[in-house]
Amino acid sequence: MPNPRIDGLVGVGSKWLEATGPFSEIVLSSRVRLARNLSSFPFVHRARVKDLKEIISRCKSAADATSHLKDGFYVDVKRLLPVDLQFLVERHLISLEMAGDGKSRGLIVGHGEVLSLMINEEDHLRLQAFASGLQVERAYELASDLDDALESRLDYAFSEKWGFLTACPTNTGTGLRVSVLIHLPGLVLTKDIDKVLRGVSQVGLAVRGFYGEGSEVEGNFFQVSNQTTLGKSEEDIISGLNKVAKQIIEYERNAREMLVASARLEVEDKIWRAFGILANARTLTSDEIINLCSAVRLGVGLGVMRSVSTKDLNELLVLTQPAHLQKIFDSEMEPQERDVRRAEYVRNKLS
Repeated sequence: MPNPRIDGLVGVGSKWLEATGPFSEIVLSSRVRLARNLSSFPFVHRARVKDLKEIISRCKSAADATSHLKDGFYVDVKRLLPVDLQFLVERHLISLEMAGDGKSRGLIVGHGEVLSLMINEEDHLRLQAFASGLQVERAYELASDLDDALESRLDYAFSEKWGFLTACPTNTGTGLRVSVLIHLPGLVLTKDIDKVLRGVSQVGLAVRGFYGEGSEVEGNFFQVSNQTTLGKSEEDIISGLNKVAKQIIEYERNAREMLVASARLEVEDKIWRAFGILANARTLTSDEIINLCSAVRLGVGLGVMRSVSTKDLNELLVLTQPAHLQKIFDSEMEPQERDVRRAEYVRNKLS
């Protein structure tokens, strides 16, 4: 049956989509995840059903006792409808893996979706914090404060030698995953993107698509994150990724300046054509919307497009995804009907 707490998110953008943070014309969001496990239970993939239920109970009780999530809500992931699972994936609240597994799993969502907890995903606990734009330190501060509050009520699996123990060895140590979702149309158009991404890989960072691990790059959006945590401090990981992100932003700005200097007419034509399609099309696919929004987003960043904001475009990227449309229009839809409804929704938003 439908979940009323999830239904309360329908048609509303997450707080981190508001484009209020630094460099938000290029960086959509910063995210920090902390992986934690309880010392008295096996890892999720080895745990029995009764273990998983007890883990949920303990984590939920600990979260309820903190002030960080007092305005949030809990959902039993196992009992959700497929459309609600996909809805949560589209909002970056649960992973593709968590949506596709029938194990006992829980999710706690804080106010504005800035903070959330995945319970029994790959690890017993995955704390997640989002911030608008390039605010890696702020996202870490939010996650760390919640982590401290939970740690005072839960017995984490921790080794003096290895640090926080996790199901995947690449997370062992700090258990910290830091990522930025960055929009790089300038580098793609100037064909410098491969060179930049090679440089990112050479310093030990991973590059993924819009929805992170297992997703394809679409709409010139790239998720850049650290790959390992063992032997590094939280400060080292955060400062390292922050430094690389600022370098990428500089490369992107230079690429945009080059495009304006050498091909201004062609770039502006691309931007306005994209806006014209968004504002007038009668059908729009998911792939089309992300690519068209990418072009218009570039126009906003260049000051060419003033009739729509970065926040509007950020929200369109999420609110026009398949599960969101079905929730907004309260109807199961075949792909063709979704494309019609998507175009209708976008026209109304841009009118």
